[in-house]
Amino acid sequence: MPHAGDRAPALHLTDQNGNKVRLSSFKGRKVLVFFYPKAGTPGCTTQACGLRDVADEIGDTVIVGISPDLPGKLATFDEKNGLGFTLLSDPDHVAAEKYGVWGEKKLYGKTYMGVIRSAFLIDETGTITHAWPKISPKDTPERLLAALSE
Repeated sequence: MPHAGDRAPALHLTDQNGNKVRLSSFKGRKVLVFFYPKAGTPGCTTQACGLRDVADEIGDTVIVGISPDLPGKLATFDEKNGLGFTLLSDPDHVAAEKYGVWGEKKLYGKTYMGVIRSAFLIDETGTITHAWPKISPKDTPERLLAALSE
């Protein structure tokens, strides 16, 4: 998993509208990249809506959510919750692996591979300034606001 001070791994994924998006296209702006397991689930909805609710407090910082969901499901998630930020589809978990957030998880005694909810704040030059592995959905907006006010 990348740490603060590391160069952010490059991304080139499809968004909820079917457009290809590169992380480098946001150069010159701060970017919060957050990985979440599945659109529409309670924790993921809490996290995404929390970020939506602080969007007017973060200046021109870009919010980018990444999950294994396909673009159509991401579009529905965005529309249903009025998110208004970029959601990227990573069905082959290429980005999740680059960021070290694809790993073993356990649920009800069953072990499986999946996205480990994590977030990364990247500065205007593409360097990670904050890395929050295994972040809780409710903590994501608070940590973002605190990091931006440092």
